[in-house]
Amino acid sequence: FGASLPELAQAFNVSEEEYRQYESGLVDIPVGILYQLAHRFKIELTTLLTGEEPRLHTYALTRKGAGVSIDRRTAYKYQSLAYNFIHKQAEPFLVHVEAGSPDTPEHFNSHPGQEFHYVLEGTLHVQLAKHELILEPGDSLYFDSSVPHSLRALKGGTVKLLAVIV
Repeated sequence: FGASLPELAQAFNVSEEEYRQYESGLVDIPVGILYQLAHRFKIELTTLLTGEEPRLHTYALTRKGAGVSIDRRTAYKYQSLAYNFIHKQAEPFLVHVEAGSPDTPEHFNSHPGQEFHYVLEGTLHVQLAKHELILEPGDSLYFDSSVPHSLRALKGGTVKLLAVIV
């Protein structure tokens, strides 16, 4: 693609070693980084995830449980809900955040753009830089996704949420 590893690491605000681990497959690439890669190289995120180009122009219907699954980290499971729509201006996902132990370190992510989260089930702890927020079913949050953020399920359960990356 004509970009060096140091250039890409700097562009995605990660260390060269972390980016090297992404490229080698030693570490799962966060969805935010995949989104940035797709944007930087002007390809659809779906192409990175599935190897196929999206084709739909008028609408994309995704039946329950039929989205493209993205298992990037053990704590998060993503399901792309508009994977086959071409030239999307937003990326909608159904996200399951698995409960972890209280001593599990939080994994922060940041990327250009904005995000919208709507909690469907469970209690969600969101860390936005120094801000700690607790979201319950029906709560929503819109934020600048360049701010380092992490998600964690509370009360020993799994959280199900609609997340839209813009």
